[in-house]
Amino acid sequence: MTTNALIEELSWRNLLHDKTPGLEEQLNKEMTIGYVGFDPTADSLHIGNLVPIMLLVHLQRAGHKPIALVGGATGMVGDPSGKTQERQLLSVDDINYNLECQKEQLKKFLDFSDKPNGAELVNNYDWFKDLGFLNFIRDVGKHISVNYMMAKDSVKNRLETGMSFTEFSYQLIQGYDFVHLFREKGVRLQMGGSDQWGNITTGTELIRRMTSGDAFALTAPLVKKADGTKFGKSEGGNIWLDRVKTSPYKFYQFWLNVSDEDALNWFRIFSLKNHEEIIATENELKAAPHTRAVQHALAEELTIRVHSQEDLDRSKEASAVLFGKNTSEQLKQLDEDLLLDLFEGVPQATLSKSLLEAGCPIAELLSDHSGFFPSRGETRKMIKGGGVSLNKAKVEQEEQVVNTADLLQGKYLLAQKGKKEYCLIIVK
Repeated sequence: MTTNALIEELSWRNLLHDKTPGLEEQLNKEMTIGYVGFDPTADSLHIGNLVPIMLLVHLQRAGHKPIALVGGATGMVGDPSGKTQERQLLSVDDINYNLECQKEQLKKFLDFSDKPNGAELVNNYDWFKDLGFLNFIRDVGKHISVNYMMAKDSVKNRLETGMSFTEFSYQLIQGYDFVHLFREKGVRLQMGGSDQWGNITTGTELIRRMTSGDAFALTAPLVKKADGTKFGKSEGGNIWLDRVKTSPYKFYQFWLNVSDEDALNWFRIFSLKNHEEIIATENELKAAPHTRAVQHALAEELTIRVHSQEDLDRSKEASAVLFGKNTSEQLKQLDEDLLLDLFEGVPQATLSKSLLEAGCPIAELLSDHSGFFPSRGETRKMIKGGGVSLNKAKVEQEEQVVNTADLLQGKYLLAQKGKKEYCLIIVK
């Protein structure tokens, strides 16, 4: 049996679900050009896109050439795979804007230099915009039967709820992408998630029928959480690669807080560490789960790659504010966005700035004006017991007066009782 280093690597990293026969021979024979398609319906990729990105990364690391196809044309149609209803279609201007945003994110993973195996980005709108409907159904549609298209899972799963001709035609349009890239750029391989198998093999079949050429397919498993829920989402929705949609701190925290089972399943998929490092870290987690060694390794590596070392350092500092001691000075150094990220979801209260300009006794502020304590007496009692902090500094005196000099970023106070109860006071 023919083996190939790339296939073995993908298999070891849990990135191989299926492949067409002859792919190993093709990869061993020459530098092979392979591509993955990305959906242009958002101006950012999210971590659900990381699996196909990692396929391109490993393809390039093995000496082959990756192409990222952003579907300016297919984005106007909508892929029915895994969908229960038709989605809203986008304008050309919206899609072009999204393409540029996604390209900048892909540059963090792929080498787009002019090396022989340097990555490329292509937009299928470029070859579809001048292709007329009659020409398409005559030159492409005649090669694939309706029976063949109806047999695809992406179609069968939608027959009961119904699907438009637009979505039904999607596999032909994606298949023609493969034909075009095969002819114009010598692309021999298309990769994607396992839910794309039907669309990808329609492309290999079209190439065989239209050109008598050989092309290949490779898919990765769909990544899920151990509890069966969708990977890549949190309570707030998708975890995006764009720092405005998902801050570096939240991105870091997502990976840090995954379960041990998920961490072990995902580490090989998303890390670029070598086998020995990965196995050693996996063993460390298994031997001492409290270390969360794999979670820390994933969070650090991916935060640096998607954002920066500086963002990782800031995220770690922010985390230390929550769990460390004597962190009042660190809290003062946090910028407003990071401060709000850190205490997202905690109870909030709003005060007038004039109250602090005159100076306000802390027991009065934390009870009468913020409602954090039920009464001044309860506040004083907890201060005596050492259980009250303001801006992460323990309140020592019941008579302490709070004024504008205590404000964080000029408009916040952070009150804390006990170890875990917080109130973010916004001063206007």
